[in-house]
Parts: sequence; structure tokens; C-alpha cells
Amino acid sequence: MSKTIRAACCAALALAAGAAQAVDWADNALSWRYGTRFAEPFNPDHINKHVLAFTHASGYKYGSNYFNLDVLKSDSKDPRSLTDSTGALEAYLLYRHTLDLGKLSGKELRFGPVRGVGLTGGFDFNFKEDVGYNSRKRMWVLGPTLMLDVPGFLNASLLLIHESNAPHGAFPPISNVGGRRYTFENHPMLNLSWGIPINERWAFEGYANFIAEKGPDEVGNPTSAETNIDMQLMYDVGAHFGQKKNRFRVGLEYQFWNNKFGNSRASTGGRGQRASTPMVRAEYHF
Repeated sequence: MSKTIRAACCAALALAAGAAQAVDWADNALSWRYGTRFAEPFNPDHINKHVLAFTHASGYKYGSNYFNLDVLKSDSKDPRSLTDSTGALEAYLLYRHTLDLGKLSGKELRFGPVRGVGLTGGFDFNFKEDVGYNSRKRMWVLGPTLMLDVPGFLNASLLLIHESNAPHGAFPPISNVGGRRYTFENHPMLNLSWGIPINERWAFEGYANFIAEKGPDEVGNPTSAETNIDMQLMYDVGAHFGQKKNRFRVGLEYQFWNNKFGNSRASTGGRGQRASTPMVRAEYHF
């Protein structure tokens, strides 16, 4: 199954690369966000984090691309190592390509509230230096997408996940994994993503992931179903200064993450598996 997922994702990536020369629209953005109530599994403290990001979205004749790179810097409550308390550093890379099956076939696939049907493939990679886990996540996804008929966009995808990791933390039993890549059981995820204009200046955007449990973790403990909802209310402040529409935006963001990375309250002793994180956010689009 994993070979099938990877082959399909590679095909989607190849198609996306070929389409890159003929994009119909594109949007790039640099953003910053900051919050003081982030959480990490097994850590009882609220963590301050700065997050810098580069985001690319584009569309072409047969579909769309979405790319996002987050670089996250924690404060000393999430230390980088046993000898460096300046704060953990993480990079998280996500890519999705959605192939519009109606546009590909030349036949409109519209019914009820659905304006289109797609096939979505992609991957998540992360790299984190911290005192306890040092994640090296690799995740491939593939599945159908329904594109709903709303102002802006609202997409619902049912994705099959193939995920592995190669942690090398400082404490047993994680350290016993020895850096070898551990593969979880394949599992489904329901993903919602949206960008809905409220008026000329305001927009409501975000995503929601509902992820099934993924079998035993690296040391044999059971994982739990995971919920990750991230949404923001953004205001086009640049319009007040004669800038292009949505060039400069500011707003408020909120993330709710339960059973983070599949860790339950029982497995963590109620430490850090749930986060409720308000943030401030600023963006520059080009």
C-alpha cells in the first residue's frame, strides 16, 4: 500500500511540475505568528513560539498546488538539548497537489453543494531539535477531495496516510529506537481547508484535520485519534495605504490540538497532549 501511495504522489508531483510553466494564478506569502500557549507531549508547561513561514499556492488548467514551510522557535520551556536551553528549533514542510478530475476529463463533476471532485496527493516532512524526541517525520497522503460551492473555497478530503519517524531522544525508551525509521500503521485523515471572504477587507481561513489512531508507537504504546484545528481571521490592512489587495494582512489565529501526534491524556499523564493556542499573525503577499 505504501508503494502505491508513493507512486501516486510522485505522479501527482510530476504533473504539478509540468504544469508549473503554465499557472493561471499564483500567490506567495511570508508570514509571522506568535503565541504563548503552545504545548508539546510530556511537557507540562505552556510554551512561547515564534513561527516564520513561506507559503505558495497556485492553480493551473488541471488543478492546484499548495506548499508551506514553517520554521518554529520555542522558548526555554521547550529546550533544544540537555546543554542548550535557548529553545527547540523545528522546520515543518507540507505539500499538496489536487488534480481536478472534471477538468482532466473535460466533463463537469458538479452535484448538490459540490462544484468539483479532485484527487489530492502530497507529503509532510519535519525536523526538530529538542531535548526529548527529535522528530524526523515523513508522511505521504493520497485520497479524494470534494470542492464545495462557496465564496472562496472549501475543500473536504479523505486521505490515507503512510507515516514514519526516526526519533533519537535523550531519554529511554525513545533512545532505544536508535535512529531507525519506525513506520506506523496506515490510517485515514479527514481534512477540511477553507478560505472564505467575509467582505472586501476581512477573510476567514484555516484547516481542520481529524486523524484516526495509527497503531502502536515506537515503543509499543497505543496511539489515539487526533484533532488539529487551525483558523484565522485576517484583515487587509495594506488597502488603507494604497497597496494591492491583500498585500499586507494582519489578524488573529487560534489552534486547538487534541492528542497531539497521537499521544493521549493517559499516555502523557495529561502533560502537553492538548493545546489551545491563540496567536497574532501578520502576512506579506507577493
